[in-house]
Amino acid sequence: MARAADQACPLAERRRPLTPPSDDHQAGTGAGTGTGSAAQAPAPDPAGFDYRHRLRPTPYGWPRRDHWCLWIEPGASDGPAARWDQAWAAAVAAAVASWQELLPLTVVSDPERAQVLVWRRRPPLRGGRASHGRAELALLVVQRRGELALEPHVSVSISPGQRPEAMEATALHELGHAFGLWGHSDDPADAMAAVPGATPVRHLSPRDRATLQWLQAQPALLLSPAAAAGIESAAPAEN
Repeated sequence: MARAADQACPLAERRRPLTPPSDDHQAGTGAGTGTGSAAQAPAPDPAGFDYRHRLRPTPYGWPRRDHWCLWIEPGASDGPAARWDQAWAAAVAAAVASWQELLPLTVVSDPERAQVLVWRRRPPLRGGRASHGRAELALLVVQRRGELALEPHVSVSISPGQRPEAMEATALHELGHAFGLWGHSDDPADAMAAVPGATPVRHLSPRDRATLQWLQAQPALLLSPAAAAGIESAAPAEN
């Protein structure tokens, strides 16, 4: 199993940030090196079956992947904290399984192999407001197996201080951002709703699924030849 993960998720030989991080309200918009892609915010689906028009690309394209490598912070296996850590891990695992029905995902034990890192922590206050989850996106130029590529790198924080059902709903929502849905639905029945309803949404709705399906058909991040040439000639960045 470890060998399969190593093959699907090779180690990053070096990483270099291309844009500043952003939060779960928009994709990366900072200035970077080279020319960005021509990806534009889409028009609404005429049939209204998804919320694609609420998603935003980065200046370099849509932060999506055909295959994601995911690292989840390990918790205590014994002692006083084990019960709570295991409840958190079970909620995250259930959310991962929901997205895994739609996306090829590999869970790895080494964070250096992952594009998505999931942390067991409460996000810090933002503007004096608390939240139970947050996803933060950065775009990195990564060298794996000798080849340069532009990759999304997402840090996801899920607070353990929630009921199991709420933790699973939070993880489902924040992982949706991590896998490229940088925007919110206006329907509380969707996992990616901007304002959740009274009951935690623990399953992907048809609109969530349709929106992800639309996203996966879009062009992925593009590293321009000029940017790649400049990075190759620069000193390697530390991992």
